[in-house]
Amino acid sequence: MNPAAKMNLIPAVSLPPVEESVGSEAFRAIDRMREALTAQATGGLSPASLALAYFDWFIHLASAPGKRLELIDKASRKAGRLLAHCAAAARNPDAPPCIEPLPGDYRFAAEGWRKQPYNFLAQAFLLNQQWWHNVTREVPGVTPHHEDVVSFAARQFLDMFSPSNFPFTNPEVMEKTIETGGANFVRGFQNWVEDVSRLVSRQSPVGTENFQVGRNVAVTPGKVVYRNHLIELIQYAPSTETVMAEPVLIVPAWIMKYYILDLSPQNSLVRYLVGQGHTVFCISWRNPGAEDRDLTMDDYRHSGVMAALAAVSATVPGRKIHAAGYCLGGTLLSIAAAAMARAGDDRLATVTLFAAQIDFTEPGELALFIDHSQMHFLESLMWNKGYLSADQMAGSFELLRTNDLIWSRLVHDYLMGERTPMTDLMAWNADSTRMPYKMHAEYLQRLYLDNQLAAGDLMVDGHAAALQNIRAPMFVVGTERDHVAPWRSVYKIHYHTDTDVTFVLTSGGHNAGIVSEPGHPHRHFRIALRRADDTCLDPDEWAVAALSKQGSWWEDWANWLAGHSAPERVPPPAMGAAGKGFAPIADAPGTYVFQR
Repeated sequence: MNPAAKMNLIPAVSLPPVEESVGSEAFRAIDRMREALTAQATGGLSPASLALAYFDWFIHLASAPGKRLELIDKASRKAGRLLAHCAAAARNPDAPPCIEPLPGDYRFAAEGWRKQPYNFLAQAFLLNQQWWHNVTREVPGVTPHHEDVVSFAARQFLDMFSPSNFPFTNPEVMEKTIETGGANFVRGFQNWVEDVSRLVSRQSPVGTENFQVGRNVAVTPGKVVYRNHLIELIQYAPSTETVMAEPVLIVPAWIMKYYILDLSPQNSLVRYLVGQGHTVFCISWRNPGAEDRDLTMDDYRHSGVMAALAAVSATVPGRKIHAAGYCLGGTLLSIAAAAMARAGDDRLATVTLFAAQIDFTEPGELALFIDHSQMHFLESLMWNKGYLSADQMAGSFELLRTNDLIWSRLVHDYLMGERTPMTDLMAWNADSTRMPYKMHAEYLQRLYLDNQLAAGDLMVDGHAAALQNIRAPMFVVGTERDHVAPWRSVYKIHYHTDTDVTFVLTSGGHNAGIVSEPGHPHRHFRIALRRADDTCLDPDEWAVAALSKQGSWWEDWANWLAGHSAPERVPPPAMGAAGKGFAPIADAPGTYVFQR
């Protein structure tokens, strides 16, 4: 009997239909509500995610006798180094330290830390910190992500007990106490009471009242020429008799208010571009609420970037557009540019990205808060509210920089009794925004976890948004101390595009490195052009080969824009295009920027 006949003798087996419980969504809602309530007690961190990381590390460490013996050996060696240093310091107060702080750690920089017993405390703490790094790293078999989480958690825990955080073990605090007769503690207590009262009453931090949007920040003249539910588009008034023929459209991140690019007049990127003869447009995003919970990433692309491009094209017809995106806005602009290239839309003259990632394989320490367990936990929190609250995001960013944003403030404001002077950038940072539930969930899942954009799997309008299709020249900026978009991650744009890329690595962090106006002291940057047919270098090779310059990268960017613009300058365009439905609506900075 042939196989086909045998198959006919086998009775067909029908599987029972999958029964979907009528109340299945209600059961899921129970879990979501439980997680949302738990999140209020944990600050939005998933206990399951932390437990998985801890047990992964603990079990593998317990199973590695060689690693444990190595740690015992390292502990004894570090103890010997500390004792030897103390003996040397007793004979010579100027004896070199046995261990230096990590780059960017300035807790022990004051002269008082070179004297005993403070020197002993500082050196012991740094050696202990180094040993715990050894404990949490290179444990055989531990998942890399779990290793990062455990190492990060150990560092945060140790930082709580730094001798710089306590009055009697901090020479600067003791010196201040003697100098003021203890008045610093009185002033520090007053500062603490004021901060707590402002936090409870949901007021902005002390000093932010000195920076008012539309008064002394975000004051570059202009008009809102378009508004939809998601954006206001601001067109800035010209300050020169003639302008570049091609306009500039800026796409900021909606995780922040747009006016980081239009701060005080002396450090406003928008004002600088206008002064260079550019016609500048900038998106001001709506601050979403619970009613916007179902906004998607594609809504932000379509009603944000594409709607703004349509308004700019109507206002300056027949001209290509220089598009620039910052942070999350740069990622969205990259997606939009790839989709436009696939559709044959060639309206973009150039694409500029400020501290924006397109490949999330190495997204930095922010990825510590994003894994599948944490993602489910965070999604439940957003599902309950309809958005990710501003204080939740602020807490995550503070955890990345506890020394700068938490402990240094505790010492300076509460132990020293001195207020840290408020700046326009700090005031802007306190003017935070929210993230709608569906969009943020998509962003984290599709980009952070699945890395769909870099993999070529991100679908837009039924087609893959392939970055290789972008042919417009690109100017990409990374910053040296970026905790949000590490510059090596930003640099990966070289691996995913087939166009000319001018890459800049500038001093500063995610915000201060971008707000880097000409004349700002102690600024420097490196810059290099990689043409489409050039050999691609790795980041470290690029850093060695790139041209190093002092000053602001803004000037090089302005020259780059001019080099990719028509040679002739033209009269400034009208404000908006009234005949095409883009008449001026309101004065800059508009209304969306004031939403709380």
